[in-house]
Amino acid sequence: MAATVSNCCFSLLNSTVKLPPCSVSTRPTTFSTLQTPISSLTPTQKESVSGKEFRGRRDERRSSIYVDGSKSGGKAQTAAFKSFGTQRKDKKDKEKESVFDRKDQQVEAGNLQDATFLNAVVKVYCTHTEPDYSLPWQKQRQFTSTGSAFMIGDGKLLTNAHCVEHETQVKVKRRGDDTKYVARVLARGVDCDIALLSVDSKEFWEGAEPLELGRLPHLQDAVTVVGYPLGGDTISVTKGVVSRIEVTSYAHGSSDLLGIQIDAAINPGNSGGPAFNDQGECIGVAFQVYRSEEAENIGYVIPTTVVSHFLDDYERNGKYTGFPSLGLLLQKLENPALRACLKVKSSEGVLVRRIEPTSDAYNVLKQGDVIVSFDDIRVGCEGTVPFRSNERIAFRYLISQKFAGDVAELGVIRAGEFMKVKVVLKPRVHLVPYHIDGGQPSYLIIAGLVFTPLSEPLIEEECEDSIGLKLLTKARYSLARFKGEQIVLLSQVLANEVNIGYEDMSNQQVLKLNGTRIRNIHHLAHLVDSCKDKYLVFEFEDNYIVVLEREASTAASSCILKDYGIPSERSSDLLEPYVDSVGDNQSLDKDYADSPVSNFEIGFDGLLWT
Repeated sequence: MAATVSNCCFSLLNSTVKLPPCSVSTRPTTFSTLQTPISSLTPTQKESVSGKEFRGRRDERRSSIYVDGSKSGGKAQTAAFKSFGTQRKDKKDKEKESVFDRKDQQVEAGNLQDATFLNAVVKVYCTHTEPDYSLPWQKQRQFTSTGSAFMIGDGKLLTNAHCVEHETQVKVKRRGDDTKYVARVLARGVDCDIALLSVDSKEFWEGAEPLELGRLPHLQDAVTVVGYPLGGDTISVTKGVVSRIEVTSYAHGSSDLLGIQIDAAINPGNSGGPAFNDQGECIGVAFQVYRSEEAENIGYVIPTTVVSHFLDDYERNGKYTGFPSLGLLLQKLENPALRACLKVKSSEGVLVRRIEPTSDAYNVLKQGDVIVSFDDIRVGCEGTVPFRSNERIAFRYLISQKFAGDVAELGVIRAGEFMKVKVVLKPRVHLVPYHIDGGQPSYLIIAGLVFTPLSEPLIEEECEDSIGLKLLTKARYSLARFKGEQIVLLSQVLANEVNIGYEDMSNQQVLKLNGTRIRNIHHLAHLVDSCKDKYLVFEFEDNYIVVLEREASTAASSCILKDYGIPSERSSDLLEPYVDSVGDNQSLDKDYADSPVSNFEIGFDGLLWT
């Protein structure tokens, strides 16, 4: 997806940045899967490198950059992480210049012209049909994009997840061939931005030599990026060196995983293409680039360690389950007085500030604990651990080497006493998801009141100005208290006689129905279906109340659906019976937690999220 995807990084500087268009597609460029932050947050941009584009979106996006492998909220450098794909023919000249300004760096390398490993790189053609999050019963107009992929054997291809997001058709074409073959998406890893494709045609695989995944490179190792950028039909090769290896921000999935920074030119359409070392081994997958006035030629490659984790996860489970997390907000312990106060004798450890209620650590650790080791590997006071020789890397790296369901042993100092505890690692549960599972958002229409869960794509589509600061703050800073919890919004009101006086309501959180706290949209549908009272009383934020007569609401439903051309009063997932997985939990009457969900949203790099 060639979207601008600054999904998780924010800082507290009051400035904005207007991004140049950079993706290549048959539609006008604006940027999609970026998480639009609160208006007072810092500008920066990260974009993935494919050909996908989005219409009807703002091209002003704000977020922060990662510094030294961790999220930083200080005076972050303004940046644009660009998306890559195929340029629309009728774009303005200045927009074309922003894409083609590095074209002279891309060459058909003569010494690689006959290299067999280049034949494993294919061009990807994808047709996307995005949901319309403001009108969740329908989809937006389809559009196309291009990217790159490569063969890994066993009839499979690897590409970026953003290249095939919301796909309705995927086709691939081999180098030197004029035939496009239909491909299927077998697995999609949003957090690691990797997708696994298969092609059933035997003709496509004739004479194919899949690539082998190589080792993790070292600094200054030569790297060659291969793909199909700028909409060209012939393969393109750019060369550079490895300039940095660290835990970095994956813009598409708003995650922190190991990444390789290179100085080879990466341009629209390179997404999903392989990067090679001098031995012709694949060392990773090109996926995003950093752009700013202060920096040049900073591209990022997903290393083979992350790719192998994705493939192993798929083989183990028959599907992709995701990278695990501890679910902890940690504070660095650089200050000697702070360590002494916590009775930490050596210069090590990180302080547990907050624990996600949905994590296993919630039952094991306590606020105020100091984590000094992870599987007997010592954790430094800056939240780093040893990495190879003479290097250190963010603590998050050790967690990313595990799989969902694995057990980690933590060395903990609690009130001056050392102990070891075991924690089961699980993927994070986001109260406000960055991507919608199944592709289509849930919705429920009651007497013209349209309810839908709050999600980052909805915030993007509606734009933050119409969401409201209080709700945006809750979306950014709150933690889910149980799996399946959602913030349910009244998205809009479809005007009808039955809802007179409520027509102007939009994007407001509904808290209760007839006095019962709403857990998610499926729970709301269950409460409506089981209600026997004369009135439906909805309680919103700031004590705003909407009252509807239940029988009149039911009678008006078919007329409203017909007037607005809506096929059903609810999405198909809400037709299933509601299963209460929480039970009577008194804590549900409390308001949402006020803990931030990422380092950037704190505005202070002394905090780490793991």
